[in-house]
Amino acid sequence: MKVNNKGWLALGGLAVASIVLAGCAGGSTPEGEENEAGAALTVWVDAERLDALEGAADEYSEKTGVEVELVGKDNNTIKDDFIQQAPTGRGPDVVMGAHDWLGELSTNGVVAPIELGDSAGDYLPVALQASTYEGTTYMLPYAVENIAVLRNADLIPDAASSFDDMIAKGQAAGLATPFVVEQGAEGNPYHLYPFQTAFGAPVFGTDAEGNYDPADLQLGSPGGFEFANWLGAQGAAGALNTDVDGQIAKDKFLAGEAAFWLTGPWNVGAAVDGGINVAIDPVPSPTGSPASPFAGVKGFFVSSESENKVAANDFLVNYLGTEDVQLALFEAGNVLPALTAAADTAAADPIIAGFQTVGAEAVPMPAIPQMGSVWQFWGVAEAAIINGTDPASTWQKLVDDVTAAIQ
Repeated sequence: MKVNNKGWLALGGLAVASIVLAGCAGGSTPEGEENEAGAALTVWVDAERLDALEGAADEYSEKTGVEVELVGKDNNTIKDDFIQQAPTGRGPDVVMGAHDWLGELSTNGVVAPIELGDSAGDYLPVALQASTYEGTTYMLPYAVENIAVLRNADLIPDAASSFDDMIAKGQAAGLATPFVVEQGAEGNPYHLYPFQTAFGAPVFGTDAEGNYDPADLQLGSPGGFEFANWLGAQGAAGALNTDVDGQIAKDKFLAGEAAFWLTGPWNVGAAVDGGINVAIDPVPSPTGSPASPFAGVKGFFVSSESENKVAANDFLVNYLGTEDVQLALFEAGNVLPALTAAADTAAADPIIAGFQTVGAEAVPMPAIPQMGSVWQFWGVAEAAIINGTDPASTWQKLVDDVTAAIQ
């Protein structure tokens, strides 16, 4: 989703329309290899990001002689099209996508490792972590997206110190609904995940290298059951409500009926256009421990069937991995750049800076295939607890259902 194009960012003097790529990003073509003679690259990209990449493609072609064809694709179908076409040899050399595709792409054998070289340390840690699957880097990251709390600073001048403090501040301001978050009849665990992590209950544990371990399901930890009890209490108190879907949450915040809205950067434009004095706050913890949201990372993959892998790696690392290009992609989508230097530049805007601060506590959404078994049962269980079912037995059934599905 995309924040409106009217430009709620004021990056005084930032000019990224013309992309000048005078130097390399620090990565390099693998030693002893050169770009394939007569190579040409086909790059599938989200149609809304097409213009942002034209300068980089032209510059690369001019400097290397490798032609780059950019093909705009529907973001809703690009992954499935790639999985279907890559094995036939008719797919692209490079495809734009999201890090949580990695499990599926890897299982289907359609992506090749990439070599970031010295530039690996130039990226936000969460972006680099999300681009790595089972110890191998498969994606050149360009954007990091996470949720945070949008606060109506005219109603509530200061950030909340805790979840309870947030509710109390809203009530003191005379609001019947201090806080809104998208739920709906089947729940929305993505938006509730920071509260769950505050209870020390991630979905999966991690191994020594930081990879998610599907054999270590942490939903059933003591913290998971504490979180379930908290969900039930918040449902009974009215702080969480499955009648509130995404549109209702937005309407209440824009109408000034709610002062705090847990959502993502895709909704900032609507709030600013609606005349709200928006501040971006960390997710207030119900426990005192950090409330860590999921991070979604976007980037570029190289096809395992590409005949031009060296050129593709070079184009990604040394051209799409530059500050100018990452800022151009930022301008196209208003999502925090993955490259640290570009992120810091974009964070001249306080709204972007707010999301960057919250993102420092974020964790990559698990890309392992077993995550699909979690989504299947997770939201429905949370919605049931919010609506009054027994937290302990409902959460235990969730754990049992997910365990059985994974096995």
